[in-house]
Amino acid sequence: MLEEYRIVGRRAVEIATSVERAVGSGALAPGQPLPPMRELATGLGVNPNTVAAAYRTLRERGVIETAGRRGSRVRARPASTARGSIRVEAPPGVRDVSEGNPDPALLPALHDALAAAARHDAAQPGLYGQAPVDPEFAALARAGLDADGVPAGPVAVTSGSLDAIERVLAAHLRPGDAVAVEDPGWGSLLDLVPALGLRPVPMRLDDDGPLPAELDRALRAGVRAVVVTDRAQNPTGAAVGAARAGELRALLAGHREVLLIEDDHGHRIVDLPLHPLAGATDSWALVRSTAKAYGPDLRLAVLTGDATTVDRVTGRQRLGPGWVSRLLQRAVVHLWTSEAVDARAVARAYGERRDALVQALADRGVGAHGRSGMNVWVPVADETGAVARLLGAGWAVAPGARFRMSAPQGVRLTVSGMTADDIGPVADAVASAAGPAPARSYG
Repeated sequence: MLEEYRIVGRRAVEIATSVERAVGSGALAPGQPLPPMRELATGLGVNPNTVAAAYRTLRERGVIETAGRRGSRVRARPASTARGSIRVEAPPGVRDVSEGNPDPALLPALHDALAAAARHDAAQPGLYGQAPVDPEFAALARAGLDADGVPAGPVAVTSGSLDAIERVLAAHLRPGDAVAVEDPGWGSLLDLVPALGLRPVPMRLDDDGPLPAELDRALRAGVRAVVVTDRAQNPTGAAVGAARAGELRALLAGHREVLLIEDDHGHRIVDLPLHPLAGATDSWALVRSTAKAYGPDLRLAVLTGDATTVDRVTGRQRLGPGWVSRLLQRAVVHLWTSEAVDARAVARAYGERRDALVQALADRGVGAHGRSGMNVWVPVADETGAVARLLGAGWAVAPGARFRMSAPQGVRLTVSGMTADDIGPVADAVASAAGPAPARSYG
C-alpha cells in the first residue's frame, strides 16, 4: 500500500527514481494511485514543479499514467513488463503454435537478394550525404501504394512497423495524449503507447475491423490518434472491408485534426484487397513491413503519409540512425523485381490452413476468428486454464493476456507451422480445453 511506502527525494530525478524503484520491487502495486502533486510536494518540502517534473519523467518512461482529475497512478502493466514476457515455454514434445512467426518454407532465400545488393553497392557505394531512400526502392514502393489506392505522399523507410509507429506518434503527440487502439490488438503496440507516456483507449472490433461505434466513442472522448490494422490483424485476423472502411472514414472525416496510423503488415501475405482510410484526416501515415513476407530479420518497412508527418519522421531519424541501410533497401528491390515470393501462393497457403482450423473448430462447437493472415483467435471463458490444458495436450498457444486490455479472454494460435494432418488434432485439443464459445464476438 502507498501508506506503507514513503516516496523520497529532493530533486525530480530522485523522486522519480524512488517511485520507479518501488514499482519494480512491488511496494507500489499496478493501478495504485500516487499522491496529488501538491500534497507530495508539501510532504517532501519541495516546489510542486519539482514533483510535476518527476511525474512527467515517470509518464514518459511508462511507469505511471495520468487520467485528468483522477490523478496519477501506477500503470496496470508498467513498461518494464512487456506483454511478450507473458508466454508459455514449450517443453520437449510440445508443439509451439504461439509465436506468430511466418512459415520459413514460405520465405524466400535471401542470398540472391543480398548478393544483388552487394553488387549494386560495389558499383555505387553507399556513402554519407546520399538520399536516405534508394530511388528505385521509393518508386516501386510508391507504385504499390498507388495500386492499392493509398493517397499520394512521400516515402520513408523505417526499421519495421513498430519503429514507424513509434516515430509517427512521437512526431505528433505529447505525454498524456490519448490513442485509440484495437482491443484485442498487437501486444507490442499496447506496450509502446503507454511507454511513450500516452494513454491507450481500447476499441472493440469484429472480423471487419474496429467497430464504428467504438471509434466514434473514442473520437468523442478526445483521442489525439487512432491506430488501425488494415489486414491480418494480430491476434484476430480481422480485415477492414469496403463497407467498414467507408463507415470509419466518415467518422474520421469529422475529426480531421486526429492523427491516423494504418498498419498494413499483411501486405503480400493476404489475398484480401486493401481499403485504406488514409486521407480521412489531415495527418496520416500508413506503414508496410517486409517481415511477414520476407522474414522478421529483414528489418525494413515502407512508410508513407502526409508531407508534414513524413518530414517530421525523417528529420528526427536523421538525428538518430540517419537512415535504414540502403543495402537492405536494394535487397528488397531485388525481391520485388525478381518476384522471389509468389504473394498469391503464400496468401493461399496461410488461408487454407487458417480456414481449415476455423472450420474444424466450428465443427466441434468452438467459435474462432481468422479472416486473414496467419493467426486464429479463440475466445475462452478461462484463459489460464485453457492454456494449461492445451499444454498438457501437447500444444503451446499464446495467452490472450498478451493482446488484451479490457477485451474478453481468448487464446491465439499461429497456423504457419501446421500441416493438414495437424488440423484435426489441434482442433480436438482446443475443443477439449476451451469448450463452446460465441463465434462472432470479440467482446
